[in-house]
Amino acid sequence: MAKKGIIVVNKSNVNKDLIEDYVKSCPFKAIVAKDGSVDVDQSACKICRICAKKFADVFKFQEIEEEKINKDEWVGITVFIEHDGNKIHPVSLELIGKSKELAKVTGHPVYAILFSDDANKFTDTLLAYGVDKVYSYEHKLLGHFNVEYYVEVMADFVSKVKPSTILYGGTAIGRSFAPRVAARLKTGLTADCTILDMKKNTDLVQNRPAFGGNIMAGIICENTRPQMATVRYKIFKMPEKVKPFGAVEKMSLKDIKFKTNMRLVETKEKPKEIDISEADTIVCIGKPFKTKEQIQMAKEFADLIGAQLACTRPLVEAGVMPATRQIGLSGRTVSPKLLVCLGISGAVQFTAGMKGSEVVFAVNNDKNAAIFDFVHYGLVGDIFTILPELIKTLKGEEDV
Repeated sequence: MAKKGIIVVNKSNVNKDLIEDYVKSCPFKAIVAKDGSVDVDQSACKICRICAKKFADVFKFQEIEEEKINKDEWVGITVFIEHDGNKIHPVSLELIGKSKELAKVTGHPVYAILFSDDANKFTDTLLAYGVDKVYSYEHKLLGHFNVEYYVEVMADFVSKVKPSTILYGGTAIGRSFAPRVAARLKTGLTADCTILDMKKNTDLVQNRPAFGGNIMAGIICENTRPQMATVRYKIFKMPEKVKPFGAVEKMSLKDIKFKTNMRLVETKEKPKEIDISEADTIVCIGKPFKTKEQIQMAKEFADLIGAQLACTRPLVEAGVMPATRQIGLSGRTVSPKLLVCLGISGAVQFTAGMKGSEVVFAVNNDKNAAIFDFVHYGLVGDIFTILPELIKTLKGEEDV
């Protein structure tokens, strides 16, 4: 783990004839000439230590000792409840279910944090999914998402309750809100996690694809609280309802100053479109599908089995399929009853978005393709030989 610190200048060793070389040695322009010497702009310095290696007598890395937090003071796994004013986003309920699993490791309670103009619309539902407590901030200004208001309220909640972990949905709201909270609280945030695990010492292990989806990275915030992560819809299963046992605590707003530079002018309903996240059957095509004719053949097959047509990232990047049809970490997360993968290699970026599928069938001409590690049924062969025969069979024209 990298040590924290800053680059300092030993002014007595500065050679005035080398000042220009000192300045040029920093790729981030953090070294500046000043009054016949040099200084380090700490806001620009990335601690790459190039200067310290090249001019060791002038620049030195100085460690800063961090004050260790008392993890015992931070208790509870909290889920930020996202809603549209009337209905809770299902990702929040999925996160409640996952939080209950994580809480079994530490014995921590599971909380829901609710901002609204009418908490009664939501509290019964939240209690029915087994949270230990709903912390409710109720005000007319909290009925619709305003990131400036919400950050103030979340900061108030954290200062009073001190939760160990806060989870957010990886939605447009969550992606806007969570980073601002992390900056305000000076804590860590991992976006678009696909796996969450909990250590007995309450450290949350936040796993997500990294380096273009080629590896899985496990991220831990060892010395900051609350730990925070966003998780996309359909990554985790929807939990079962239980007999309510939790409580609702109405939080005071007296210490919160509602200031904003934004004004809600109007709200408009999004035009309805097919959402592959909700489909029960999906046919997903990969990189081999390059022409309109090939894609139309896949569409015909999908129609014959009552499926939605989806794709992997290369087809979106090539401009032959819309982004709304992409499965994967940079696309949609799906969990259909049946997923048919045609010509898909099985990169981490893709499999992170389909691991909740009940049954997966794949066709690929490479018997060593990674996708076969994730399927229930696989077929090795040329997709453009196999697919026409499948279509003929489904039409009753010929037996395979």
